[in-house]
Amino acid sequence: MRKFRLNDNEEIVQTIREGLKRTGGYCPCRLDRTDDTKCICKEFRDQLADPEYEGYCHCMLYYKPKEGIQDT
Repeated sequence: MRKFRLNDNEEIVQTIREGLKRTGGYCPCRLDRTDDTKCICKEFRDQLADPEYEGYCHCMLYYKPKEGIQDT
């Protein structure tokens, strides 16, 4: 079972992926370029570890439901 999925909004996904390409894989929503802002950023990795967290990563590329996603 995966813990997260892509945003359903394809326009957002395309825009963020283009930004990731421009920044070499760093979050395009952040100014600093550190290991903590490399996609999947530390902020979202920490949120993934929290069983109570439900929501999007900072740039809205990924979404984490509380229960995780069933692979089919």
